[in-house]
Amino acid sequence: MLRTLFGEQPRRLTGRMAEVYKEISQFANLMHERIAAGKDREYRLRVYEIGALGLMASLDELEQSLYAARGYAHRINKESLAHMSYEEQLDYFRYVYFDKNGFIRVFAILDKLGAFLNDALGLQTEKMKPQFSYFTVLRNMRQKRLHPKLSAALDELKEKYQAPLAELRKRRNIEVHFMNTEMMDDLMQSRKSYGKPARLENIDEQVRQLEEAFEMITASLCIAFRYVRRWMK
Repeated sequence: MLRTLFGEQPRRLTGRMAEVYKEISQFANLMHERIAAGKDREYRLRVYEIGALGLMASLDELEQSLYAARGYAHRINKESLAHMSYEEQLDYFRYVYFDKNGFIRVFAILDKLGAFLNDALGLQTEKMKPQFSYFTVLRNMRQKRLHPKLSAALDELKEKYQAPLAELRKRRNIEVHFMNTEMMDDLMQSRKSYGKPARLENIDEQVRQLEEAFEMITASLCIAFRYVRRWMK
């Protein structure tokens, strides 16, 4: 959808995105078959089916946000907003919008995945912490030695991408609970050189962090849905 902003054709599913869609679709189809066969008396399978399709839609939104953020980032050449033309400033603000949309969606998707795994596998993470995150689910699985093969694979991905996720989490928390992240960067610079034009945040690094988070999420979704589908069979 957002590729039209750059005069491009709609995305074609290839690579990891195609793999994720295949795994989630196969799981949703399994749920649909069992529902059609009258095996969903407590309506749990419908929850799993809708939850799976919702995760697929959320991943699509994240990929589009990442694509747009990367596209507008490539148009930014100045080091300060004050030195940009009006059109360049618009591209910067568009970058900021899609970047924020991206890093907020990263943790929204992970928490949805955590809730799905907790319910589908009966992990009872809510006994550890009533309001739990994806990372609480992983800790619960690790400490109680639940589904060790799945737990090990997801933990390995979490550790591999720990650094970019930590930076994105910090930015997400600032954005949601304190102030706009780009303004926080300006505030930090003003302590050293108040009154001078603030340099832009490291946009290339931010895009790289979002790309790595996307890689972690797609890999985690593939592993999780493949495991749960086989386990339910």
